[in-house]
Amino acid sequence: MSRRVVITGMGIWSCLGTTLEEVKESLYAGKSGIGMEPERLELGYSSALTGIVPRPKLKGVIDRRLRVGLAEEGEYAFMATRDAFAQAGITQEYLDENEVGIIYGNDSSSKPVIEAWKIMEEKRDSALLGSGYIFQSMNSTVTMNLSTIFHLRGANFTISAACASGSHSIGLAYMLIKQGLQDMVLCGGAQETNAYSMATFDALSAFSKRMDDPQRASRPFDSARDGLVPSGGAASLILEDYDHAVKRGATILAEVTGYGFSSNGGGISQASDKGSETAMLRALADAGITADDVDYVNAHATSTPQGDTFEAMALDRIFAGKKALISSTKSMTGHECWMAGASEIVYSVLMMQHGFVAPNINLENPDEYAAKLNLTAKTVDMPVNTVLSNSFGFGGTNSALVIQKLK
Repeated sequence: MSRRVVITGMGIWSCLGTTLEEVKESLYAGKSGIGMEPERLELGYSSALTGIVPRPKLKGVIDRRLRVGLAEEGEYAFMATRDAFAQAGITQEYLDENEVGIIYGNDSSSKPVIEAWKIMEEKRDSALLGSGYIFQSMNSTVTMNLSTIFHLRGANFTISAACASGSHSIGLAYMLIKQGLQDMVLCGGAQETNAYSMATFDALSAFSKRMDDPQRASRPFDSARDGLVPSGGAASLILEDYDHAVKRGATILAEVTGYGFSSNGGGISQASDKGSETAMLRALADAGITADDVDYVNAHATSTPQGDTFEAMALDRIFAGKKALISSTKSMTGHECWMAGASEIVYSVLMMQHGFVAPNINLENPDEYAAKLNLTAKTVDMPVNTVLSNSFGFGGTNSALVIQKLK
């Protein structure tokens, strides 16, 4: 069995906005969501740059006994999921009567672990931890909480694959539906933004130090880039079997047609042009298309000196002389880490729906590898029918997705 897989709902909670309309406007305007969190310098960070993501107010929205188990990233994911189900026309009554799966990307939940240990160090009494920290502190915090809140009874697991987590979650949901194992799956990615979660990244000297001009700090493919800017939030998508969606009268936003993956097999933080290329080529082959068919590539490019170079090399080998425009939305969002692979599909669908390609802002002087690419530093109004979106992560995990306008 091989079924068509479509997207029928999306929700987003990011530094570009907390509604699809806000995010679309930010993308079109090339508006950055990057700012400063001075507390990070006080804590010993070398950089205070971060995506500015508002914290949801859930009191009165979710019952307290359900809120207690939600970590920060779970709160973001709840808000995104609520909107995704609403756009898909999925009510709680529907969820109670039908099997819906959940596969979500998340690879850390730092704050509750640290807070719980502080209590243990000070009070020496585990009874004072209460019941919430265990459900907040596990990597599977998003799936366990959302499956409980929304009464989901299908596939239920978390993808922990570094910065490809959100992308792999969509890819695996696509595979389950394509093979007839599920009719509908909630998938996505979530990333905490608190200072605790980013200290170890900062220790790698991975962050931009361009604190005098935060909104120009994230500069993928630019020769003057000096590191990534951490960010986060959550993005949720409802994936569904095409016939199932048509039968219930759902509005189809786009079709997922290809998923490719690979592992670099090299150093734990070493990027690879070959690994990136393999994932992209597999996604194109799975979709039954070639590079000639792609209108837009949402690059992974995080604004790190090494990572952008290796991706540019791979992109050049596949897309040299082709029509596809290339940009990295991380120039506006910073690196949304575990969320990025999912949020960038949301961004790409919004571009597809509204007929534009978002800019790679802050691209003033592409480096020698990026100079070969068909990059756009400005918003381009054009039909977008086929998108390839890349996500790569520590440990050499690579994921690439193809989405297309429904034909």
